[in-house]
Amino acid sequence: MGLFILTCSTSRFKQQEAGKYAEDRSGDIIERLATSAGHRIEGRRLVTDSKTMITRAARRAFSSEKVDVLIVTGGTGISPRDVTIESISPLITKEIPGFGELFRKVSFDKIGSAAILSRAVAGLVNDKAVFCLPGSPDAVRTAMNELILPELGHIARIAREH
Repeated sequence: MGLFILTCSTSRFKQQEAGKYAEDRSGDIIERLATSAGHRIEGRRLVTDSKTMITRAARRAFSSEKVDVLIVTGGTGISPRDVTIESISPLITKEIPGFGELFRKVSFDKIGSAAILSRAVAGLVNDKAVFCLPGSPDAVRTAMNELILPELGHIARIAREH
């Protein structure tokens, strides 16, 4: 599968814009785990917490024939600057509610009641999958290993059925 990784982080974006190195541990984890599982990374992008930038980057990823899956990390919390869900949700043509439910359950088992603060979601944008994950490296690792990678082929196959 071809994956596109979109990292939403105002602080890292500002570092990048200033010409400084902007570490993206969560994006690196997604890339490493996905490629280890045999998937291709078709692109990566770092954007600020802006609905316009997030939506534009997502649309661009979905327009590529090489991209089957968009994985977004960051901006899924409850602070006013967390706008990833508001940016991606209007693009979703079919929700996968079980992903968010299971992610919060698995997170609860690891971190306790703070799991309720995550608004992680997944869905389809036409025949391509999208997963919106928190920016925490531990949360990304959990989502990739326990939920996304085990079901990615199955989800993509069903999404392409007509």
